[in-house]
Amino acid sequence: MPAPAPTGPLVTRGALAAGLRALGVRDGETLLVHSSLRSLGWVCGGAVAVVQGLLDALGPDGTLVVPTQTADLSDPALWQDPPVPEEWWPTIRNAMPPYDPATTPSRGVGVVPETVRTWPGALRSAHPQTSFAAVGPRAAEVVSGHAADCRLGERSPLATLERTGARVLLLGAGYGSCTAFHLAEYRIPSSLVEVGRPGPYGWERVTEVSITSDRFDELGHDFERDRPVVRGTVGAADARLFPVADAVAYAERWLALHRPRD
Repeated sequence: MPAPAPTGPLVTRGALAAGLRALGVRDGETLLVHSSLRSLGWVCGGAVAVVQGLLDALGPDGTLVVPTQTADLSDPALWQDPPVPEEWWPTIRNAMPPYDPATTPSRGVGVVPETVRTWPGALRSAHPQTSFAAVGPRAAEVVSGHAADCRLGERSPLATLERTGARVLLLGAGYGSCTAFHLAEYRIPSSLVEVGRPGPYGWERVTEVSITSDRFDELGHDFERDRPVVRGTVGAADARLFPVADAVAYAERWLALHRPRD
């Protein structure tokens, strides 16, 4: 059976850059991007063209940041999609390769972040499960100092992005993907959880703040209602643009009220 014909719109690198500028992406800024390639339409050049378009819109003085998370570097006892047999768990824990910023692929965040991760000059943060990658003049500043026991808190790139006035771009992605909201979880009373993962000297466990994207879509709806969020379309994708600091401040109040700790 022949493959189905592609559906449009046809989107090019130049069209993406123009659409991003029209949305309000500024030359020289730092941008944390959550994206869905499929939502954009038929992109000529795929994820590479998307990254090129983002870098074109940001210009040579801008910095592109993406999540490059590795949720598979976790305790197999918690895996659900798919689960693995319990008798496999000890072997997996013993044999799983530890995180290497240079070689460990991202997982579950899409093809655009993985393309950024391997981009010439890209730098990546050190956390073995919730890393970020960045390209541009401020990349080293953004990704440095990501503590091994701080997934998305004060010693993560999110806090640096907040402090330096970065903005979030949701490019065909919903608020459920908005990692900036997680920084707020570290600033309200939150439960702690023991996290297992492969380490350089074998299986390790660290105590972390419990994080979840539960109700982030609802949080995003209210945030957009109450705070200035730039909305538009890039290609066929719905796009939203807003400051990291605004998102974190709003989420602190919202989560404390709507998702209190048990």
